[in-house]
Amino acid sequence: MSVLNPIAGTSLANEAFGKLVEAITSGEFEPGEKLSEADLARKLGISRGPLREALGRLEGRLVTRTPRLGVRVIQFSKDDLEHLFLVREALEGMAARLAAEVITDSELRSLGDLLRQHANRPALAAGQAYRQHSHDDDFHFAIVHASRSERIERLLLDEVYYQLRIHRLRSSTRPGRAKAAWHEHAAILAAMEQRDPDGAEIAMRRHIRNARLSATAALDGEGRPNQ
Repeated sequence: MSVLNPIAGTSLANEAFGKLVEAITSGEFEPGEKLSEADLARKLGISRGPLREALGRLEGRLVTRTPRLGVRVIQFSKDDLEHLFLVREALEGMAARLAAEVITDSELRSLGDLLRQHANRPALAAGQAYRQHSHDDDFHFAIVHASRSERIERLLLDEVYYQLRIHRLRSSTRPGRAKAAWHEHAAILAAMEQRDPDGAEIAMRRHIRNARLSATAALDGEGRPNQ
């Protein structure tokens, strides 16, 4: 079902931005697909002004704009995707290490509650997909925030997470990956509950390495170019 329903809010550009992020990262638009400003404005029930502002904020993150060719969903080569995951592994590995040292008991309980909520979702229970819908619902965002490192959080949120969200859902739909990813999250949480910085970093790096292998395999399976 499309998330591009008419907007009825005061900050049209912000709402359009959020809806476009959700639509692109949920797979409503394919990597490389051209986006029609007229069609998007009609679906969202807004003028082209706030829509163009939202698309401008997405340039370099989730869309690219080419003179005379318009706006397209960003498309990655296999090398691009691998390097994004390598950056994420380094940053999130350090975030997990830092978080294990400073995370509060309340934050640990919230992470445990979050994983239990995820486990009860029909798609994950059936092993079909592991989808985290927003920042508040995302296990990784919670750990990065708990690290108390504003620099790591900014580096990840400004670019890396936007681009990888396109592939996280596709990766998680590969056979066996959804439940494996959940168990990897549980291992990260267990290390953090033990206040084990080394263990938390190792578990996080292992998890993201497995996600990278799954994502690049999914990319190959779609028949996209490797170079």
